[in-house]
Formats: sequence, C-alpha cells, structure tokens
Amino acid sequence: MPKRVVIIGAVALGPKVAARIKRLDPSTEVTLLDRDKLISYGGCGIPYYVGGDVADVEGLRSTSAHILRDEIFFRNAKGVAVHHKEVTAIDRKNKTVTTVSVSDGKEEIIEYDQLVIATGASPFIPPLEGVDLPGVTPLTNLHQAQLVKDMISQGRVEKAVVIGGGAIGLEIAEALTDLWGIETTLVEMMDQLMPMAFGKDMSLPIENHMKEKDVKLILGERVTGIVGDKKTGVTAVETTAGTLPCELVILSVGARPNSELAKDAGLAIGALGGIIVNSCMKTSDPNIYAGGDCVEVPHLVSGQSVHMPLGSLANRQGRIIGTNICGGCDQLHGAVGTFCLKIFDLGIARAGLTLKQAKAAGFDAVQAIVVQSDRAHFYPEMELMYIKLIADRRTRKVLGIEGIGSAGDAVKSRIDSVAVLLKHGVTVEEISALEVGYAPPFASAMDIINNAGNTLENTIDGSHDPIDVMDFLQEFKNNNQRVLDVRSDAQTGPFVEKYKERWIGIPQEELINRMDEVPKDEPLYLLCGSGIRSYEVQLVLRRNGITNNKNIMGGIGMLKLTDPDFAPEE
Repeated sequence: MPKRVVIIGAVALGPKVAARIKRLDPSTEVTLLDRDKLISYGGCGIPYYVGGDVADVEGLRSTSAHILRDEIFFRNAKGVAVHHKEVTAIDRKNKTVTTVSVSDGKEEIIEYDQLVIATGASPFIPPLEGVDLPGVTPLTNLHQAQLVKDMISQGRVEKAVVIGGGAIGLEIAEALTDLWGIETTLVEMMDQLMPMAFGKDMSLPIENHMKEKDVKLILGERVTGIVGDKKTGVTAVETTAGTLPCELVILSVGARPNSELAKDAGLAIGALGGIIVNSCMKTSDPNIYAGGDCVEVPHLVSGQSVHMPLGSLANRQGRIIGTNICGGCDQLHGAVGTFCLKIFDLGIARAGLTLKQAKAAGFDAVQAIVVQSDRAHFYPEMELMYIKLIADRRTRKVLGIEGIGSAGDAVKSRIDSVAVLLKHGVTVEEISALEVGYAPPFASAMDIINNAGNTLENTIDGSHDPIDVMDFLQEFKNNNQRVLDVRSDAQTGPFVEKYKERWIGIPQEELINRMDEVPKDEPLYLLCGSGIRSYEVQLVLRRNGITNNKNIMGGIGMLKLTDPDFAPEE
C-alpha cells in the first residue's frame, strides 16, 4: 500500500511540498486539502495585481509557462489530488483528519501516514467600530484583491485609507496612488514606517519619497473608528488626528498564525501563537510536519523565536518537508528575516536586526551608515545607495544590515551578500574584506559593502566618532552648535548664506593651511558629501588637538534624504 500524505493548505507551502514529494517518490499518494477553490497562487503579487502591473488574477495562479495551477493541473501534471474541503479536526492517535466538503457540507474522515499543516496566517482585524462595513477589507487573498480592483475599476473609489505602515501597507498605498491616482492616506500608530524592519533614520527617506509621490502619511496616530453604513459602505476613517473621508479602507496591521487546528490537536504552540517545529520542520508529533506562515522559527542572530510570514521562506521550508517525508534529512535552522521591497522609485532591503532590536536583545549594538554610488563614480547613470551596517561592539559580530537606493536590484544584491553570512557570526573585519564582484557598470572598486565594514570597524576601534543624522538634526535645531563643511566653496556657499556663522565652509584640501579658522573650544559637526572626507578631517583635527567634534554619518547625501527642507534650495 502506498504511503499516504495529507497536506492541509494549498497556497504556497502546501503545493511546494506536494510537488517535491511526487518528484522524489511518485508512488506516494498525496492529497491537498483547501477550503478555497483558488489555490497555489503568489500572494506577494497581490499589490501588483491591484496596481495593474499584473494584468489579471490568473497571472498570479500560473506557472512560468503560463499554465493555470488549478486542481486539474495538479492532478494531471503532478499526480496530486486536490479537494475543496475544510479540515475541522486532527486525530493524532488514529492518524486521521475530519473534513467538511465546501460544496455540499458532507463530512469525511481521511487517513494519513504523514500530515503537513500549511494553514498560513490570517490578517489581524483591529477591534474597531465599523470594521465590518462594505469597502473595509484586508488584502491577503485573491477574493479580496478582486473585490478591491472591481471597486476601483468601476470608479467607486476616489479616496482610500490604508491602516498600517508595514510592507503590505506601503505596497498597497503605491498601487492605489501610482496607477489609479486615488487620493491615498496611510495611517501608522508608530512614529515611523516599517518599524519592525528599519531604523527610523532609514525609514525617513522612505517616508519623504512616498510624500513626493502624493501619498499622505499620518504617523504616531491611532485609528479610533470607521464610519459608514451597511448599504452604502464606508465613508470615513476617524483617527486621533481627525477624520479622513474615503470609500475604501485597507487593513494592513499584521498577521496571526493559523494554529488553532494544531493547538486543538495538542501540538506544541509557541509564545507568538505559531506552531513549534524543529529544524527538520517536524512538530511535536513526529508524523506531522508544519511550515510557512503558521509556524515560528528561530532568529539566527538573536536566537529568539519569531514569526516570519514570507513567501520565500515558505517555499524553502516546503522543499525541506517534501525531502524529509521521502526519507531525507534536510534542515532549516532558522532565518534572518531577509526581504526586499519596491516603493515607487526606491528599492529597499534588510536582513538581521535593527539597532533597536539588537539593543533589546542584549547586544552592545553600534551602527554605521555609508552613502556611495551603486557603481563606479565615473560611470554614467550612477545612483547613490545608502547602506546601514549594525554590529555588536564587544564581539564585533554583524547583527543586521539595511539598504535603500533607486536601483533596487543593486540594493538587494548587497543585502543578500551579507544576509547569507549572518548565521555564521560574520565579523565587521570580514565584511571589510568581503570579496565581491567588480566592474565599473556594476560597482566601485571598493564596494559600498566593504566601506560599510570599514566605517563600522573604525567606529568600534574609536578612530571614528560619528553622529546619526537624526541626532544631528535634533541637536542643530535645538542648540547653537556649528557645522564645519569640508566640501567645495560652491557646495558650501548656499549653506553659509542660509545658516550664517553657524556654518563654516573650509574645503578639505585647504584645511591644513586654515586651521586657525577652526573653532578650538566649542563642539563641531563635520560634514562632507558622504562622510568619508569629513572622517579624514576628523583625524586631522584630532592630530591638532581638536577633539570636540562628531562626523555626520552619510554626509549631505543622507541629510538631504532624511530632511529635504534642511538644505537650501538649489
């Protein structure tokens, strides 16, 4: 009798497990169970379907050869049976699942030898008055996506509110604004966008870019209610900052693991509500595997258990589960949370811990921010890239990395190069010496990743005394401290004109002969284009006994990106 594998859930991980099993052992009887008829689709592509980059919903359900991944495809091409049934209970002792047919409500008991739980996660629905009104919806499945796109294409939406400033919220805000021209407001209760993924200094450029693209942002405010009626739908969102008229509300405030079925079956559940699995993706029952958005995994930097609802992670876990069901011993020891995102003209990516998360985890965390061209500075069409590297001061191990730039593929490649090393405890010195490919069309001879390592190494060793650009802005606006700008006279002139005696312009190459113009007994902030020349000036000043100064990390490039109003008009 062939081995029987039952998989609960058929969106991402489930189909991956099924296909892997049938490739390795075609004799295995594989059954996919899902209560939805729309299966095996790219959920991460939903914002691009709503925004029009993906023309129709079938594009998210098709293979690279444009074959629709439905139950017929899985039966004929993969040898996998798909049934539209909801699983209501797992009987571990008898190794069965109780199912209810979606079409006729008929109950059926299905036996298994090994079971895979791929139940995913559900969007968190905030307990707000009016959250159940027509026109208020999360955007996590194809039915919701089709509903929203139909509303928009029928001209029923002029104004929209997105609640939540995480990755999905940002993508949806772009989709609504960029193609459809809908007046979109994004509300986030924290004081920054993407608070779980980026430090505030790196989130500010994202915020400024979104404002430039006509997305209204309301940060540090709560939604208190949603207004409308059951017939005409939503008419407004009420916040602590006021009332926002709208016809569409997208809920994007996080997801919770769908682990109730596993919990009721007596499987171990983690503190975050996800199913606990070992490195082989087995649950506390050796005959039951689980993966995807319904499980918790160890964070390979902090060691803490985390919930990472990422499609890329689910697919890797699915392959491992399929291999192990067929007698293999593949393992996934955890993740570092690597992800990337396109926000209008910006590409952003990150991996590991933010500075705040690193400190909360007990590390003596320190960071460096480097601004540099994404290819050789002399190569045409080069663009600036912004990289933040975070490490533990005592062990010098790298804890996290964040990147922003207009060339998203270049940003992603840099983040990926470090992300793969985080689980191995890579040090700052190893990043400084990291071997990466070089050609002028693609990178500088000293890549930005190497320079990020160099800068952080100098900071930890004490030869570099930096200040974060946000701390500088606060200090400069609230106190009477001065800036020594070591760029050219043409570049510093407008700043001197705007800030008068508070802005001292001395080109780096003239500094040695003009040391008498440098204040000796007052604090100074040092500034150049990217932070490199001003670091060299800091060393010169130190040799001349002038030590009360700090170098502005990222220079004028980071300053303009963080606060466009600070620089004088050009």
